[in-house]
Amino acid sequence: MTTPFENLTARLRDLEDALEAELEEKRAALRYHLERRRVVFERDVRARHRAARERLGSFLARTRPLTVLTAPVIYALIVPLVLLDLGVALYQALCFPVYGIPRVRRGDYIVIDRQHLAYLNALQKLNCVYCGYANGLIALVREVAARTEAYWCPIKHASRVSDPHRRYLGFQDYGDETRYREALEAQRAALRQDTGAE
Repeated sequence: MTTPFENLTARLRDLEDALEAELEEKRAALRYHLERRRVVFERDVRARHRAARERLGSFLARTRPLTVLTAPVIYALIVPLVLLDLGVALYQALCFPVYGIPRVRRGDYIVIDRQHLAYLNALQKLNCVYCGYANGLIALVREVAARTEAYWCPIKHASRVSDPHRRYLGFQDYGDETRYREALEAQRAALRQDTGAE
């Protein structure tokens, strides 16, 4: 017999599947498809994209001066981001095999592909590479932390968590010591079998 919580979780997965199907329809409407993770637009669409590209000079001319002044602050974050990337890679390489936790695949989280859009100028493409890396890295780090939490302390918090990771819903209830003890090894075994795929 399924619990109301399990029913809600299943409905959430169904909605995620429906959202992905909707995105697939949008891809078809925009006339592109993926070949080995590479985007391929139809020829006339690519020509339209090139025609729509704003020249770098006019793009910079209409950019607010304060935006230009804050750009170095944004780009300076690349140093801690790369250090975080290296640290998390080392952490996964050393710790996850010991616990039997599958490693998080970078390519599932760090997606850098918007620089291939012909309607973007060089600076816009650079910005897209940066954002793709930064946001993808944060998503990867979140999944590494989620797997770690699922192994060591899969207990929900007493307070509401804003935007919890996808593994959080399967954690044990706060204050339920009996269920926690019963479920911990089963949860660890399930994590070891998890490939990370939705």
